[in-house]
Amino acid sequence: MEFPEQIGKWLIVSGLILCGSGLLVILLGKLGLFRLPGDIDLMGKNWQVFVPITSCLILSAALTLLIWIVNYLKK
Repeated sequence: MEFPEQIGKWLIVSGLILCGSGLLVILLGKLGLFRLPGDIDLMGKNWQVFVPITSCLILSAALTLLIWIVNYLKK
């Protein structure tokens, strides 16, 4: 396999993963995941900072559980 083909395939896969992640974030946002108690939203007149602490903890726990289940079923 030549170098440009390898880079091209890598870019296509990376783009698909990025698009899938974006769609997942949009879907989870519509379900209310990123507006939980504990998510910090600071707003000023011309600025806004959003820190989704609780949402990140829930996503981390869910992904950890999913990876644990997949590894358990592989054995």
